[in-house]
Parts: sequence; structure tokens; C-alpha cells
Amino acid sequence: MSRRRILCILATVLVLVAIAAWMMVIGRGHTVYFDNKSIEYEGQKYDAIRRINVNVNGEQVAKLSQKERGMAICTGSAFSFDIEVIREKGGDSEFYSYDIPLPYSTDGIIVNLIGMIEGLPQEACLSEFVPTVVVEEDEGESVTTDEFDMGGDI
Repeated sequence: MSRRRILCILATVLVLVAIAAWMMVIGRGHTVYFDNKSIEYEGQKYDAIRRINVNVNGEQVAKLSQKERGMAICTGSAFSFDIEVIREKGGDSEFYSYDIPLPYSTDGIIVNLIGMIEGLPQEACLSEFVPTVVVEEDEGESVTTDEFDMGGDI
């Protein structure tokens, strides 16, 4: 092989590796969960709000009452969303916009909206979503080893 051919192959491989690394950063998918739940931080309790509407890219993705959770799916390392807060029935709306960086290593992120509205630091507002596995016990017949005993001596 000629030297020129080797350099072209090496340059092509380097360009493909660079593209793959770039796509890994910008194409990373995340599921973002929004909580309208009370939060306690440094001994102070912040109560849930009556109604919060969450909009992502101009589209409403969640309408949350107290103690509810909504979700949105996004790609990339940053996430922008707008919320409309209605503190009491028939009350005026308050609007907030947020841009948060998403950790690369986490697939599911929980955003506590109460903490965001109250201006708490991100470590208080963001947490990793860890699904709980519910194991249901079968209430059918239980099998014991005695059922298969033939009764003979070996």
C-alpha cells in the first residue's frame, strides 16, 4: 500500500470516530420526570402547588395537581422547559422558564418543580429515577419435595 492510501484510510477512521463521539453527546436520550410533590431541604418544608402546567418546545406535556408526576423525553445534554403555576383556584398564573443541564450518565431524571420554583440548588431539585421492582407472590399451589418422593430406599 502506498503512503497516501494509508493516510486517507487513517483520516477516514479518525473522522468517523469524531462523528461517533459527537453523536454520542448530542444524541443521548433522557426521560425527564416532573414532580409536583412537597420537598424538604435543610430543615424547611416547601409544599406542593395546586396546579402546574409543563410545556416543552411550546407543547404541553404535563398538567400536574398536587402529588402528581409527569414526564417528557428529550435528547441532548441540555433541557429547556416552561411552567405555568396556579397557586389557588381562580388565582393568577405565574410563568417560569428553566434551562437545566442533564447528566450524561443518567437515563431518568426527576425534577422537583417546587424546588425549582423556590430557587433551591440543583442538587436539591434533581435526582435520578430508580424504578422499583414489585415482586408479586403467586398464591397458587406450592410444591414441596415430598410430593416427588417415591417412598423407596435407595
